[in-house]
Amino acid sequence: MSTRPRHLIRSLLLALPLCCLSVHAQQADDLQQRMSSAEFKAAGLDKLSPQELQNLDDWLRKHDKAVTKMVDASGKPVFYTETQKRSKINAHIAGHFDGWHGRSQFTLDNGQTWEQVGTDTPSCMSSDNPAVKVKPSMLGNWLMYVDGCNDSAHVKRVR
Repeated sequence: MSTRPRHLIRSLLLALPLCCLSVHAQQADDLQQRMSSAEFKAAGLDKLSPQELQNLDDWLRKHDKAVTKMVDASGKPVFYTETQKRSKINAHIAGHFDGWHGRSQFTLDNGQTWEQVGTDTPSCMSSDNPAVKVKPSMLGNWLMYVDGCNDSAHVKRVR
């Protein structure tokens, strides 16, 4: 037997474990391997049929853009990822609005809470449950427009 076929056989034998590792890594994407048995059961996934669980695993693999990180490095909540398209929010302030006072916080009727960034105090009329528009601005910033105000204010979402 020449050295060439022996060399080829050795190469194939060395490559076989790598193929097995690749298959194992693909299987580790399944929820049952990624979660502890307690987490799996607490999520109710143990009640799914094998086919339903496979369908869920397939869907999660196709939609791998889902973000599980909910806080940044400083521990502050992350509401919009860099890859997520930000869009305008139309809502109402829940309760009374008496203008901007710098660092003001406003809870909207959709459950979101926004805080004024900076100390600008645009002129506004006092009102109950005014309509608001929160629009994406440049560099990841947001602007809030309140009905009855002459100008917008920069805000950030806090809840």
